[in-house]
Amino acid sequence: MKYRKLGRTGLKVSEVSLGTMAFGRWIDEQASAAVLDQALEAGINLIDTADVYGSGMDLGDPNRTGESEAILGRLLKGRRNDIVLATKVQAPVGTGVNDSGLSRYHIYRALENSLRRLQTDHIDLYQVHGFDAATPIEETLGVLDELVKQGKVRYIGCSNYAAWQLAKAHGISALNRLGRFESVQPEYSLISRGIEQELVPFAESEKVGMIVYSPLGRGILTGKYKQGEQPQEGTRLAAGEQRLKLLLQKNPAYELVEAIRPLAEARGWTLAQFSLAWVLSHSYVSSAILGASKPEQVRDSLRFADQRLTIEELNTIDQFSQNISLIR
Repeated sequence: MKYRKLGRTGLKVSEVSLGTMAFGRWIDEQASAAVLDQALEAGINLIDTADVYGSGMDLGDPNRTGESEAILGRLLKGRRNDIVLATKVQAPVGTGVNDSGLSRYHIYRALENSLRRLQTDHIDLYQVHGFDAATPIEETLGVLDELVKQGKVRYIGCSNYAAWQLAKAHGISALNRLGRFESVQPEYSLISRGIEQELVPFAESEKVGMIVYSPLGRGILTGKYKQGEQPQEGTRLAAGEQRLKLLLQKNPAYELVEAIRPLAEARGWTLAQFSLAWVLSHSYVSSAILGASKPEQVRDSLRFADQRLTIEELNTIDQFSQNISLIR
């Protein structure tokens, strides 16, 4: 495993990180332990979760959240100091009027709940899960700055922010001498390249770390979904994940999978290995979050993660992506 600096900070994170949205949602604690053990054995040191991750995401019940954090808290006993632990706040974690968002009230309460579930006294990277238009950014950044000064949080970041939202937040941080978002977590893969237009240039300019999620296109880029065929049992599509369904409906994903298949086969790689290597071939990516429900998925995906695609391969993919409007 190789490691990269997180933006302008001195923190080093593994090029591939482990996403734990499946923990307590699609897999139980025993299966989660096997996935986590494999990730740590492979050298992954960044573990990403969120207070909203849990069975309630599929059941539509905001009261059933936090299972991922709770499972991690139990599994990380004795190993907490070996990892960079990241979690998020903003999504609904209850039915109360203040059980979501980025207000001072909610953030303080949400952090204490996350610390309790994770069985730790601090979060290494505390990220806002999305933009909250109902709360002044000054309020959000102010409380996050306080948490850093209190030692409960080491670094702060944001997720699912547009470039203008991140730029506005940075401006307010500079004006008020507050800590700034040192990382941003967007979706990025061969079939989701929209961030290249504005967010990537801004992040590079301002030295913001970029931790990208769904580098395998929510499983599409593994090749396990076939157009016109029913998904296999146990897959995210079979479980009815709506964002995955929408991605397949509105995106020429199947076409892209078939286009990159010969490139992957020429290297003797799987589609998943090739797709992950494509993401990591871009220097502006600090880490790519790999979601897994089985340890062999982690092991197989990481087999060639330290290798980079050639300029010719990248150019071939760019040309095809432009032809099917994946680069906008």
